[in-house]
Amino acid sequence: MSAEPSKSLAETAAEFGLNTAEYERIVQRLNREPNLVELGVFSVMWSEHCSYKSSKKQLGKFPTKGPRVICGPGENAGVVDVGDGLACIFKMESHNHPSFIEPYQGAATGVGGIMRDVFTMGARPIALLNALRFGDPGHPKTKRLVSGVVSGIGGYGNCVGVPTVAGETNFHRGYDGNILVNAMCVGLADADKIFYSAAPAAGLSVVYFGSKTGRDGIHGATMASAEFDEASDEKRPTVQVGDPFAEKLLIEATLELMASGAVAAIQDMGAAGLTSSSVEMAGKGGVGVELDLDQVPQREEGMSAYEMMLSESQERMLAILKPGREADGQRIFAKWGLDAAVIGRTTDTGHLVLRHRGEVVADVPLAPLFDDAPLYDRPWVTPPAQPRLKAADVPAPEDYAAAIVTLMSAPDMASKRWLWEQYDRHVMADTLEDSATGADAGIVRVHGTQKALAMTSDVTPRYVQADPYEGGKQAVAEAWRNLTAVGADPIAITDNLNFGNPERPEIMGQIVGAIDGMAEACRILDFPVVSGNVSLYNETNGQAIPPTPTVGAVGLIKDYARRADFASMQPGDALVQLGVTVGELGASMYLREVLGREDGAPPPVDLPTERKVGFLVRLLIEQGHLRTVHDLSDGGLVAAAAEMALASNLGIRLNIEPGPRALGMLFGEDQARYLVATNDPDFILGAARKAGVLADVVGEAVGDALACPGLFDLPLARLREAHEGWLPGYMGG
Repeated sequence: MSAEPSKSLAETAAEFGLNTAEYERIVQRLNREPNLVELGVFSVMWSEHCSYKSSKKQLGKFPTKGPRVICGPGENAGVVDVGDGLACIFKMESHNHPSFIEPYQGAATGVGGIMRDVFTMGARPIALLNALRFGDPGHPKTKRLVSGVVSGIGGYGNCVGVPTVAGETNFHRGYDGNILVNAMCVGLADADKIFYSAAPAAGLSVVYFGSKTGRDGIHGATMASAEFDEASDEKRPTVQVGDPFAEKLLIEATLELMASGAVAAIQDMGAAGLTSSSVEMAGKGGVGVELDLDQVPQREEGMSAYEMMLSESQERMLAILKPGREADGQRIFAKWGLDAAVIGRTTDTGHLVLRHRGEVVADVPLAPLFDDAPLYDRPWVTPPAQPRLKAADVPAPEDYAAAIVTLMSAPDMASKRWLWEQYDRHVMADTLEDSATGADAGIVRVHGTQKALAMTSDVTPRYVQADPYEGGKQAVAEAWRNLTAVGADPIAITDNLNFGNPERPEIMGQIVGAIDGMAEACRILDFPVVSGNVSLYNETNGQAIPPTPTVGAVGLIKDYARRADFASMQPGDALVQLGVTVGELGASMYLREVLGREDGAPPPVDLPTERKVGFLVRLLIEQGHLRTVHDLSDGGLVAAAAEMALASNLGIRLNIEPGPRALGMLFGEDQARYLVATNDPDFILGAARKAGVLADVVGEAVGDALACPGLFDLPLARLREAHEGWLPGYMGG
């Protein structure tokens, strides 16, 4: 049969995000033209969001195995062993496009969706994180987007009762037309009771449970795989609507169903809804599936098969039950007040068959849907390299104190108290450290044990923009460093790779370079990738976001009594810097916020040095020799000292000599460095010498100012007013 598409279906395919060659491929696989339902099913399964067709080749570079890895990429979330028969399950995922169109519901359903990815594998969620990127504060949309996103995250997470313990928030004009909302969830499960999505056999009942299906979110996955333009607000109907109270019921019902032993396979209905969940379960199991859509619980009248299959209504699950266990499932669903129905069975046909109103409305082979989506080796070019800045190229400030105030009150560096006070950080009563307490990572106790899990989210987009390879390395290294700084052994990462249009060679070059750098860092730091998400086409009218490969990471603290933060400095403590300072100012916060420049190569990342310095820091924390530790990153030494002083409510006097090297020593963003406070500096210096780590006493905890004789004397009260005042002033102004 000819593969020449009819005009109307070809036009519809294009509206669904399928190009001509992809449509022709569908016709070839079916040996006929698809109907509208089948075309819709193909369009979402072959979307960038579901198929990773532009990135899968590059993602294969990531190391995914390790001594603690139980399940790597390919399932709903990654699973790692944390000892004593327990497993940590975690993942990060984006809700960028929905949050730009409808910030409250977009962010709220992002939180709900990432929790479902975790509890569908048998874990109880114990913590949430988020990584947010907004446009320039002066842009007319930014304030509304900040308000809506923060309210959505808090409104959903707080109602479900899972603490939000860490995250990061940036502002830059590069996100004016396309904000980023990356949500991460961490859960705990019994290591021998992990649930997977592959259907084990034919002849088993397919059970739908949760909320009813409506018309919200139709073609959400397709919308997430396309650029924005002036008509983006018209896509509002593709944004899902969430109900956190239904999610809470769904968590409890799912975990009880699993405990009953009735579950053979289970999958949440996320992107592409009933389509992706049924296709993935059958496809992974090598079976077929037949669904009777008349049995799907519906909240709107007259829904078509197309609408039901592509709806992304929230708080819904799909389970395949063991033979004869349907009644057990119904009893549990009734207990928790959830809609539920047997909507189909697995088959031995290898096909997805959909029935509606007594007719077969779709009959397609699963193989091309599940594992035969087009895969592209996109052409790419290496972005032009930024020159390394010399110290002489960067002028020192005339007034160091004013420069520090400018830096610490800049949107990226200013306190985010206004934001995180809207999140419940201590529900469940196991949070030990969070965004408010002054620690480089959130820490949540493993209930009933002395262990704790540390978690963080990191990337420095300006570094990735300047050099994707070094920026990718740095994103992983900083996550590793933040876990180290609280005393945790880094275990594994999840990622959220946010980029522009991969069909543009310069954007694909950013993707390739960043993944290469991340993969190298993961290998050298023994920090495997166990889950993740790719979000492409983040651009508006051809203007791409800064490349933002966000890294979420989890580590283990064996005894949470031996942990560190940067708020425990005591009067008289010596401030010791561990690591080498050259004075790297390229792509630095000083350059951008004080001088208004965005140029220069980012600081190089020496991964063996990261390992060496980090191992020393963790050993000193574990042995009880360090309690106050802060990694050096944005803003360099002076920013870390300012944050430690404010968190401890105690002044710091630095001993950096005035002169040509002072600027780089204070504001340089060299990597693999930590600032620690100790009452026994000789011991720390001696341990550093034995480990081959450069260490210097750079100051003392004293007084009520951040000072450096001959350069600045900045009262903490003035610094605090500037640091804590920007965001509430902006949101209230």
